[in-house]
Amino acid sequence: MPKYYDFHVHSRPEGMDAPDKLVSVAKRYGYAGIAITNHSNHWNEFSSAVKGVEIVATSATELKKKIGEYRPKVEVLLVHGGDAKINRAAVEDPRVDILAHPVGRDDEFNHILAKLATKNDVAIEFNMDALIHLRGNPRIRVLSGFQHNLKLARKYDVPMILASNAKSCYDLRAPREMIAMASLFGMSEEEAIQALSTTPLRIVETNRKRKRPGYIMEGVEIVR
Repeated sequence: MPKYYDFHVHSRPEGMDAPDKLVSVAKRYGYAGIAITNHSNHWNEFSSAVKGVEIVATSATELKKKIGEYRPKVEVLLVHGGDAKINRAAVEDPRVDILAHPVGRDDEFNHILAKLATKNDVAIEFNMDALIHLRGNPRIRVLSGFQHNLKLARKYDVPMILASNAKSCYDLRAPREMIAMASLFGMSEEEAIQALSTTPLRIVETNRKRKRPGYIMEGVEIVR
C-alpha cells in the first residue's frame, strides 16, 4: 500500500487548528504524514509535522531572498504562485520544492515554465480546496487551468503534487477522496497516487539527505 502525504496544510496562527490536531485527523484519514506550510509571514517551527513553509513574495528578488532564509529551516518549501514573474522565478530555482497555486489571473504556466520545472525538479501543485470551495465560473476556470497544467506536466514530465491547502481539520480530505477529485480534471488514478505518495516522499527524503553532514551534491558525500 502506498504511503500518502499532504504537503500543503495551514495551522494556527494562520489556520484554525493546532498542528497536533491536524496531524491526528490526517492520520485517521490514512495519511502517513502532513507538512505544516504556513505562509512565510505566519511561519512557526512545529515538531509534530513535516516542517514546511509557503513563501509569499511580490517580486523575484524578494522571493530569492526568502528562499535563502527558509531553505535551511524546512523540509518542504512551497512558493505561492499565480503571478507570471513569481511562477518563473520559482521554477528557475532548484531550491524550491513545489510551485503552489500556479494558476493565476493570466494562466501564466506555459511550456517554457514546464521545461524549467522539470530541469530544476520543481513540482507543480493541484490544490483541491479550489474545487471544494469554489462554485460557478471560478470553479470552471480553475478546472480549465488544472487541465491545461496537467497536459503540460505530462508532456514535459513535470513532477506533480496533490494537496488540500487545508486551513482547518474540516478542510482535510482522505486520500481516496483526493484521488477521486483529481479525476474531475483528467488525472488518472496512477498519477494521483503518485502525486500523493511517491513525489512528496521523494521531496522530503531528498531534503533530509541534503542536510546530512558530509553531503556535497547528489551522489557525492564526504565519508568520515
